Amino acid sequence: MSAPSRSWLRERGMGASILVAALSSAFGVVLLSATGYIAAVLRADPYIGGSGTLAMVLGILTVLLVGVAVYVAAIVTANTFSTIVAGRTRRIALMRLIGASARAQRAEVARQGLVVGVIGALLGLVAGTALSAVGVIVAERVLGTQGVEYAVVQAVLLIPAVTVALTTWAAAWAGSRRVLTVTPLEALGGSVERGHEEHVRRTGRNVTAIALFVAGGALLAAGIMLGLVTSLGVVVAFGGGILSFTGLALGATLVMPPILRLVGRAFGGSATARLAAENALRHPERSSRMAIGVVMGVTLVTMFAVALESAKSVLNAASGGDMPPEMAALIDTFAGIMMGIVAVSAVIAAVGLVNLLTIGVVQRTRELGLLRALGLSSPQVRAMVLLESAHITVAAVATGLVLGVVYGWAGAQSLLGTVPVRPDAPAVATFVAPAVPLWPVLAIVAATAVLTLVAAVAPTRLATRVSPVAALAHP
Repeated sequence: MSAPSRSWLRERGMGASILVAALSSAFGVVLLSATGYIAAVLRADPYIGGSGTLAMVLGILTVLLVGVAVYVAAIVTANTFSTIVAGRTRRIALMRLIGASARAQRAEVARQGLVVGVIGALLGLVAGTALSAVGVIVAERVLGTQGVEYAVVQAVLLIPAVTVALTTWAAAWAGSRRVLTVTPLEALGGSVERGHEEHVRRTGRNVTAIALFVAGGALLAAGIMLGLVTSLGVVVAFGGGILSFTGLALGATLVMPPILRLVGRAFGGSATARLAAENALRHPERSSRMAIGVVMGVTLVTMFAVALESAKSVLNAASGGDMPPEMAALIDTFAGIMMGIVAVSAVIAAVGLVNLLTIGVVQRTRELGLLRALGLSSPQVRAMVLLESAHITVAAVATGLVLGVVYGWAGAQSLLGTVPVRPDAPAVATFVAPAVPLWPVLAIVAATAVLTLVAAVAPTRLATRVSPVAALAHP
């Protein structure tokens, strides 16, 4: 690529998109390497080396976790490219005015997504392989597994890298769909986001979102009921969770504005607070894109915390209140490991929030300059941007906590509703209420509060760096 053709890589949001792709790719590589190494250790064991059950379970878990990370990265990337396209409205319209087709413009954005995905995937492949090599060396010294034969560099590690590159390409294509609606007349205006009324009128998308959410909810309920008969109920519940969350993500512009409005009332009636609340509501597409990434991160972490706590409740009830302490300790250890692994997906969502907040401030330079010209001081503008991110984060945390509790409980109930605690005990259907662990939930809320402050640092600095006169001259 020549220097001019690479200029788009310096746009706000591209670097963070590369980081998201790199994190997802590295996460997949490390998980595959960890699973492969554990399987090699099991094969070397003289007692259980002939059994492939545990290795198969680890493999399935790896696929599911990599799938979750790629799913989160895809939504974050699609939202990023949607925001970038909104900021390019005027430029796209000018290209339309001189004869370029909408499809050609969209294909250009998709190609940029492919380049971003390939760069990020390759970086993640290299970083993940290096981390895996270090991990094997540490494991050999700590666990004494020097005799285990395992090759760190394998062709299978290309799978997450290729998957991430293709997913980023597809996400960029999905996020650039608005290019098709940009008209040449919009060359006279600036970057604009759709208002709430326009989103309400998008019947096809809204009906699809509602249908997916309802179908997913029905499958979740069916999985829970089936879990009282067989552990295969978790498969049905898993499908219901994917469908319902996809419906929520697709219809976020219908769900998030009412929640944002409710949250806005809790921030008081000062001019800065009212401006922040109205900004979050005036452009529901932008606010929803920012919120849905945090919703995903909070949902995932809460889901695993609630699932493991509910699993203990189910097994405790099935044993008549006398669950073996060894099993409780095993579940707690597994919980710590899983929370650490799932936290990677939350980090990906956090990168998306910081990225979208920064892009949003850059695209609103003129608007913020007008507020400065009308008399708002720099501290007031900073407070407004901080409150906007706080509105979005609080709404996202509340939504994510509710979804995480429902999904986590449904997963534990559908998997263990009919599993006996002891092999010699009969299988009895066990139904319990959701068990919500207090400290993990408090940790999630505290971590998200810190995320809000960190995410708002760069945008608030950008918001006050440009003088009112220069901002008003911005196209």
